[in-house]
Amino acid sequence: MSGAAVRSTAPVLRVSGLSAGYGAHPVLREVSIEVGLGQWYVLLGPNGSGKSTLLYCIAGLLRPWAGRIELGGVPLATDARTAKRVLGFACAPERLPGLLTGRQCLEVYAAAKGTRSIDAEVLELAERFAVMPLLDQYVDTYSLGTRQKLAVLQALIGAPRLIVLDEAFNGLDPSSAACLKRHLHARVEAGHSSILLATHALDVLERHASQVGLMIAGRLVRVWSAEQLAALRGAGETLEETLARAAAESP
Repeated sequence: MSGAAVRSTAPVLRVSGLSAGYGAHPVLREVSIEVGLGQWYVLLGPNGSGKSTLLYCIAGLLRPWAGRIELGGVPLATDARTAKRVLGFACAPERLPGLLTGRQCLEVYAAAKGTRSIDAEVLELAERFAVMPLLDQYVDTYSLGTRQKLAVLQALIGAPRLIVLDEAFNGLDPSSAACLKRHLHARVEAGHSSILLATHALDVLERHASQVGLMIAGRLVRVWSAEQLAALRGAGETLEETLARAAAESP
């Protein structure tokens, strides 16, 4: 895992006592997490546990009921424009505007980030994703996998210090998924970015995670470091067994 190589100092993300929901229905209950620069934080949990809701709050798409979110030390609630300068958020593929071309989506996002053009590094990844020939086609003609790639490319524009991804490997073919993991890993190892990823892919935990948080019923019930998970595996416990035991022991 990359945890041993972490060079984080001040947190690029700090979430304190966050509670949120939809209408009168509570989803998150006093969630607190910190992600340092150069860390890869993996968020696990069953469907409906609140992972996506937490990411939407961090991205500013959902106003929390209580608690505090800081991006790069700036409170999101009081200075969202400044706070979001450090953020790259991959929206759900179905939220991409179907009447724009892929290139137009990237250009609009770049303009919103204050960047005059699409980053060369992002275009290089688009080449490796084999989507360059599709960028001048309309998004509503894209497959799920191509939309997923476009959403990730958007999130990487402007060299964000915090990259937030929700099940980013869903719909990707194995080659593209491996390419994305290598790209994200390189950013983290260089200390340029942090990753907050909600996923069910356990291989990401084994190979890339600095920290792993388990959410159950809207609460963050356990957090492990890379070293702690490695020690459990060294003692003969598989990741599946570790997660199942933690879920069973949570209230």
